[in-house]
Amino acid sequence: MQLRQINDLLTSTEVSEILGVSTQTLAVWRCNKRYSLSYVKVGRYVRYRYGDILTFVESRTIEA
Repeated sequence: MQLRQINDLLTSTEVSEILGVSTQTLAVWRCNKRYSLSYVKVGRYVRYRYGDILTFVESRTIEA
């Protein structure tokens, strides 16, 4: 596993592997604004900051 910095920009494929969802699911989430998962538009490309992915996972964590 590669060590990442907070501001590293990840592709949808990389994020889908981290979250365990398909790239199509990420596209639906963006389109429907279902979750508050921030993303960056770079031209026609979509990128996600690694720190935002960590924040998203933390916000979805339920303590037992």
